[in-house]
Amino acid sequence: MAMPNMRIGLLGGSFNPAHEGHRHISLVALKRLGLDQVWWLVSPGNPLKDTSKAPDVGARAVAARAIAHHPRIVVTGFEAARGSAYTIDTLRFLKRRFPSVDFVWLMGADNLAQFHHWRGWEELFGMVPIALLDRPGFRLKARASKAAQRFASAAIDESDAGGLAQLAPPAWTMLTLPLSGLSSTALRGGNPPWQGTSCQDTWCQGTSCRGAEERGQKGRKD
Repeated sequence: MAMPNMRIGLLGGSFNPAHEGHRHISLVALKRLGLDQVWWLVSPGNPLKDTSKAPDVGARAVAARAIAHHPRIVVTGFEAARGSAYTIDTLRFLKRRFPSVDFVWLMGADNLAQFHHWRGWEELFGMVPIALLDRPGFRLKARASKAAQRFASAAIDESDAGGLAQLAPPAWTMLTLPLSGLSSTALRGGNPPWQGTSCQDTWCQGTSCRGAEERGQKGRKD
């Protein structure tokens, strides 16, 4: 999945459901950050949201693959098999498993506004570079956030974003892009194709994604 010296963007979230907005920002990140791949990390849960009615990770991952439909976007639900969906735990695991890969954490600018509520948020800033993808109405809120103020000296101009993956953290930037109003929350009232799907993720190593989700209800703040 990952070769030495690859540059890989990590986009975490519930993907409940995945949509074209996720694909759009992934394609922007591939191009603007000079990435080799983007991995969608389908999370088993979120500690600040009620995920009891969410489809299981395997079903969401299968649906996400249908949306991603790109050779350089990899969809995985491996976090469920590990029993933790906290971003800090995921990054520790990935950096141990792929020590020669340059990872970049990708997230919408709206997440930076409440990033200081994430577990180990300051440590997370020091583990990998971070790229923020602009979201409607959140650019100013993100810039004024506690996290942005705390790491103001580590911000780089988006014109230099092509080298972000190879910078020593903390380092972060915000990418301007054509804005999309799509959101998973708004789409959940529709009819996402969960039914009859199961996880084919080899990272799960034979562990039921649903069972792992039930064992690890606490998830990521994203």
